[in-house]
This record gives sequence, structure tokens and C-alpha cells, in this order.
Amino acid sequence: MARRPRDYSHRSGTPRHSSPDSSGSKFNYANIALLGGVFVLGIGVGIGVSSTASFDPQNVASREVIDKSVPDAELCVQFGASAIVTDMRVFITLNPFSVFVTQPAMQPGCVLRRANMSLLEQQRLITGEQVRDCKNRMNTFGFTGSLETKPEINCIYPNDAAGNLFLNPAGSVTSPRLETDNF
Repeated sequence: MARRPRDYSHRSGTPRHSSPDSSGSKFNYANIALLGGVFVLGIGVGIGVSSTASFDPQNVASREVIDKSVPDAELCVQFGASAIVTDMRVFITLNPFSVFVTQPAMQPGCVLRRANMSLLEQQRLITGEQVRDCKNRMNTFGFTGSLETKPEINCIYPNDAAGNLFLNPAGSVTSPRLETDNF
């Protein structure tokens, strides 16, 4: 009498082969499509919420906000560049050596190109001697406040020693500076 070999690989009471009609799978195509749609919608909402720019004075998010905040904005953009001006004082004691810094006060301002420094002289805000002194030192003028009211005007010099690390990140190719970037 020949014995049949036993099948030990399948001990549960379920049949060995399931029919393709059975819905034993938790994920069918409709569920996958629904989850995919929710995922894409979530990414879209997240990007929308995180990239919303606020144009109130508490949030300076772009150059355009600074350009609009500067008094005499049209003149500043045409003949120079808008700027954020930081006023602060530094106190240094020598015995004992210590450095103290005041809280900075920030306000919108404007930096004129060297070629346009005479605009301030034409409006009688500075003298010809001040223009010559500032030009002789290869400097330019910057101001805060409106030109119609008494603006605070200073002879300022460019400090390019540190460079702008935002323009040329590590590994990028340096591009030549545009003529409009020179002050």
C-alpha cells in the first residue's frame, strides 16, 4: 500500500489557492488613489502656508518691501539702492577691557551711487566741499528720512572685505559684477 505524502506547508483551514475575486487586501486601487490625492493635497497646502509672504513692517521678506519703505523710493531706486540702516553705539572700556553694544535701531535708508551724489548738492542738502571730500575718499552718500524734511546724510564707504556669501555659495562659479552693482 502506497502512502500519500503529507503536505505540511499549509496547516491553516483556508484553501490553498484564493480566487482573484476575494477582497482580502486592505488596499485596492480606490484607496491608493484616495491616499495619493490626500498626500499631494497635503504637500500643496504645506507649501502654500510656508511660502506666504507677509508685507507688514514686522516682516521684511524681500527687496521690494525695503524699496517701498524708503522715503523718496523712486529717487532711491533710480539713482542708488534702498538699504536697511542700523544705528548703534559701541562702548569699550580699557581697564578692565570690555565691550558694550547698544540695542540697534533699524530704519529704511538709501545709498546713492557716486555718479549721482550731486543730486543732494542740487537740492542744497550738502555743500560742494562735502561732495569733494566724500569723492576724494572714493566714498558716496547715504541718507535716512525724506529729502523734503531734514534727512540725516552721511558720507559712507563701501566695505567689500567680507563679500556677499549669498551671491557665490561654495562650489559655484563666480560671475562678474554688473556695472549697476558698483557704487
